[in-house]
Amino acid sequence: MPKKRESRGRHKGAKGKVGYVQCDNCGRIVPRDKAICITKWYSPVSPQLARELEKKGAIIMKYPVTKCYCISCAVHLGIVKVRPEHERKPKPQPI
Repeated sequence: MPKKRESRGRHKGAKGKVGYVQCDNCGRIVPRDKAICITKWYSPVSPQLARELEKKGAIIMKYPVTKCYCISCAVHLGIVKVRPEHERKPKPQPI
């Protein structure tokens, strides 16, 4: 069966078997190297209150929150874009 991508859509390299993660949007089980993981900084304090407290000299902690998505959810949420046809890798000509 022909393969669509040389990497088969993964970032595994020669690691062998990798673990699985659960998509934070739909719950699908996805290989860790195939999942799209996004890290955002989260503050438990509202931004308006944080600005006022920082003016007074308080230190507001921010925590990294990592969310992993399957490919279909990442495309749906706009994290990963589908490239237009002219930007895609050209297909090899059949012999």
